[in-house]
Amino acid sequence: MTRNELEQQRQGILKKMSGIRTMRRGTVSEQFLKVPHKGQAQPVRRGPYYLWQYWEHGKPMRQRLRSTTEVAAARKEVAAHKEFEQLCEQYVHVAEALAGAERETFASAEALKKGLLSRSNRTKKSRG
Repeated sequence: MTRNELEQQRQGILKKMSGIRTMRRGTVSEQFLKVPHKGQAQPVRRGPYYLWQYWEHGKPMRQRLRSTTEVAAARKEVAAHKEFEQLCEQYVHVAEALAGAERETFASAEALKKGLLSRSNRTKKSRG
């Protein structure tokens, strides 16, 4: 890829990142509880109850999601965070490719300055 193509790809990734307004780390999970009832031998299964779970400062954190609106919003925000992480990974790859392309350009310019190119290459450049 050319430097211009890589730069366009980098700008596209940044534009997608800026389009993500809200996000949450972690996962949304369903929880079922077994509740004992009087007069029944087996506990009754209750649920699902929804939890948003994530890690903060090395500790697991949990928050109960009480309404279907909260669950839908949390799932959307968790998906947005996963998309953001993927975009970050793509950005790193493009930035590394840009760095390599710039290094090559810099190295060939330095070689030209120091006269490391062959005489035939120098004479062609001076004629043109």
